[in-house]
Amino acid sequence: MIDAETLSEGLAKALARAGMEAPDGLRRLTGGATMESWRFSSGAEDFVLRRAPSLEFMADRPFGHATEAAVIRAARAAGVTAPEVVVELAPEDGIGSGFVMRALPGTPNPKDIFAMEDPAGLLRQVARDLARIHSLRPADLPEDVPVMDYREAIADLRAQFIEAGGDRPIIALGLKWMEDNCPEACEPVLNHGDYRMGNILAQDSQLTGVLDWELAHFGDPHEDLAFGCMAVWRFGRYDRPALGLGSLEDYFAAYEAESGRRVDRERFRYWLAHRTVWWAMGCLRCAKVWRDGSDRMLERVVISRRTSEQELDLLMLLEEDAPEAERRASADPDIEAPAPTGEATSGEIALAVSEWLATLKDKVEGHDRFQLAVARNALGMIARDDAIVPMLEDADLAQEILGGGVGLDEPGLLAELKTAALEKLAADVPKYPALEAAWAKWVGED
Repeated sequence: MIDAETLSEGLAKALARAGMEAPDGLRRLTGGATMESWRFSSGAEDFVLRRAPSLEFMADRPFGHATEAAVIRAARAAGVTAPEVVVELAPEDGIGSGFVMRALPGTPNPKDIFAMEDPAGLLRQVARDLARIHSLRPADLPEDVPVMDYREAIADLRAQFIEAGGDRPIIALGLKWMEDNCPEACEPVLNHGDYRMGNILAQDSQLTGVLDWELAHFGDPHEDLAFGCMAVWRFGRYDRPALGLGSLEDYFAAYEAESGRRVDRERFRYWLAHRTVWWAMGCLRCAKVWRDGSDRMLERVVISRRTSEQELDLLMLLEEDAPEAERRASADPDIEAPAPTGEATSGEIALAVSEWLATLKDKVEGHDRFQLAVARNALGMIARDDAIVPMLEDADLAQEILGGGVGLDEPGLLAELKTAALEKLAADVPKYPALEAAWAKWVGED
């Protein structure tokens, strides 16, 4: 890990190439699940350094920061609310891989954005942004921006699933459904790849920026449209299916008006399921990179447990294809645990440490404050695990599903998976908004 002094010295070298003053007030921003973000001043203006945690971290990525910067510049030229890239890091700077952007106004905080006066207007601006992104074609950008092969993408997710144990029946259902329902390829357009709440900036109901272009690729525009509508990225606004800002009907209408392209509802549903499986595997992969030492951030192990969010969301998507009798079958979750007696349990110890960490909240700031919240979430998972010990792993069943021997028409399977998904998510992330909706739908009681 590079210390702040070394980072500042290397950044000064990069800024000098752009005729800029040395950085002042360098501080790390909160969040950043993959890349680091550092804010600083140069002269009278504010800038943000986007940087990889290590060069090894970039080894398996489809393209480097130079190409990402080129994508951002092309999108900005097309009228997208993309930031202005001012300089890329070079090897002689000695601080790894990344680039510097001019800071944009606005907040990325979904809670603050949802509280703005005109969410419907903001949704129209999002649709406009996506339409402009999708106006870019392969000839407009560097050759190493990948073009997605849908079938190859499914096969890659299947391989990741097997490598991760191949023991999650709901993910297996998703993979098999994707194989059976994969749409024909369409003319590829540029996809941002991560266009969602958390990666957009807004101020006074105005869209001011879209960040994190590292997953850009060419493919189906419906993929971008669907990704931000996943329940996990609506941050509590489960009642607003379009990015937590409004209805799908308004979202689609605005996009169609801006792009001149019709939204295919079935393709949208396919990509909603595809990216849900993709993010489930991304969560599982976080545990892998922590275990192998590639990235020992605390956030990695906590994100890995968010797989249960995607399992529940995926099951809610896929159950539409089950026979009516199976859909009507209720779940029967059991999350009650006997009151502990005797010495403290592991869960109680975890809870005690979490409560002590809460007393430090006002004594830390910036990224440390964020990590403190992550640590408390992790301890909460341990405490709930100790009481519930849910199980949603069954390698034999998962492999049978992948092979097509068992599906949603299997009597009792859907109800069994509903029950397991509810119990597991209640332990991992009990405040996840979809849990309440699924409980009402599958159990029929609060």
